[in-house]
Amino acid sequence: MLKALEEYGKFVEICGFRKPQINDAKAFLDTLSKDLPAGVEVQLFNADLVATWQHLYFAALNALVAFKTNRSLSKSLAVESALYASAQRQIKKAIELIGIKPETENVAVMVMGSDAFSVETGFLAVAKRMGVEPDEAVLELSEAKTQKIRSAFDVSDVELATVSSRSDVRQTLVDLVVERVALLSTQL
Repeated sequence: MLKALEEYGKFVEICGFRKPQINDAKAFLDTLSKDLPAGVEVQLFNADLVATWQHLYFAALNALVAFKTNRSLSKSLAVESALYASAQRQIKKAIELIGIKPETENVAVMVMGSDAFSVETGFLAVAKRMGVEPDEAVLELSEAKTQKIRSAFDVSDVELATVSSRSDVRQTLVDLVVERVALLSTQL
């Protein structure tokens, strides 16, 4: 799913992959970087802790705001996006929470760059390295995934019930996670 972030002159592609074989995320990204167009950055996430594409979209948006206002905690837009996606101020904690590990079965990918063609080219390089077809379904919420996200982001039954004025509890969870992403900027 390619989205334009026009105010920031960037594009972001967000997609998922089911069961790619990635034993070492750092090595994967280091090797991948040779195939990426200039200015394109990639971040990998444990898709089981991603509350739909909206979660990563707003993480990217907040990361761009942080860079624009000179409030970023990292030197890389990809790493800053991971900080926001995890709602953590420390890179190590962010990666431990929402980064991928050898046992990660579902991977969410964020590809960012300055033009649509470069981002699409970068995404194709990622997809080729993954060795499996993209699968948007890993970004959607299931009951089991909802429970994992609630635990990781500390969303209580009381909070969910208080905020949920509609019957769509899953969308309420997405909204609460996006709120936590946005609140990170107030902790800087």
